[in-house]
Amino acid sequence: MELRARLRGRTLDWMMRQMNDLRPEVLERAEGDVLEVGFGTGLNVPFYPPGTKKLVGLDPNPADGLPALEERVRAATFGVERCALRADGMLPFDAGRFDTVVTTWTLCSIADHRRALDEMRRVLRPGGRYLFIEHGRASAERTARWQDRVNPLWRRLTGGCNMNRPIDLIVQEGGFELERLARFRHTGPGLLAHMYRGVAKAV
Repeated sequence: MELRARLRGRTLDWMMRQMNDLRPEVLERAEGDVLEVGFGTGLNVPFYPPGTKKLVGLDPNPADGLPALEERVRAATFGVERCALRADGMLPFDAGRFDTVVTTWTLCSIADHRRALDEMRRVLRPGGRYLFIEHGRASAERTARWQDRVNPLWRRLTGGCNMNRPIDLIVQEGGFELERLARFRHTGPGLLAHMYRGVAKAV
């Protein structure tokens, strides 16, 4: 594992562990065969409930070789398969393959989020659920305007992360119907702390 990739994995793992308190409520409805888009360093794995049978994790930049990730996968009570794939390409899964699709802080950085959501909807079985938590556009207009101003620079610095995407609208435009949606401000810098936590189903 290259030094740069190792450092990136460790830094990402440390940063995203700060969100661990938000993971259980997102994942509590996961069941059956699960597709997680944006697997990262596997931080969600310990929080999946007993009804999870198998997890397929997608990430275009896998953190393979990171000890913390390997330990989480080994400790899982269900099978974990990792795939180095982009979410906005044609996914190599049959239609209706998965019972649950999950994203956690992922839609912000997918270049073609519309294509990704189309594919997520295609591989989700009828009646299956899409569970998500994402940061995005603030409800306060003043903050949202600052997000718009800062976003071009932020996107370049972070390799494609967008701070101003209206996640609820993006999910609905992707062909999902929102069953639950909570919007709240988490800790941290105001431009990045506006969260969308939801449950959706394909329509």
